[in-house]
Amino acid sequence: MAAPPSAYKDREFLAVIGDEDSVTGLLLAGIGHITQPPDSQKNFLVVDAKTENSTIEEAFESFTSQRKDIGIVLINQHIAERIRHRIDEYTSAFPALLEIPSKDHPYDPEKDSVLKRVRKLFGE
Repeated sequence: MAAPPSAYKDREFLAVIGDEDSVTGLLLAGIGHITQPPDSQKNFLVVDAKTENSTIEEAFESFTSQRKDIGIVLINQHIAERIRHRIDEYTSAFPALLEIPSKDHPYDPEKDSVLKRVRKLFGE
């Protein structure tokens, strides 16, 4: 059964949690957005080796639960591994969660939470 239009009609932005190269490329493609003051929330998080897991989790929570204008959350797969327990617990249809490769870390379908769910659904 399809979700009612009220579940997704205001979800017009992408959000990204990724390394500098991935986020920069997506920002250059035009996905960047900052909400109106006073809170001025960004729809992206640049993660490096110094970024704490709690910061990544906070951004993930914000993009998936608090912000109702996000339709798709893109996260680099190697960063998703750092918060895998949160990724695996996430089951909502909106926003959709997609794990993407990065320049330095190739995509591994065995780690992808969406593919794991599909395989489980089909009994593989």
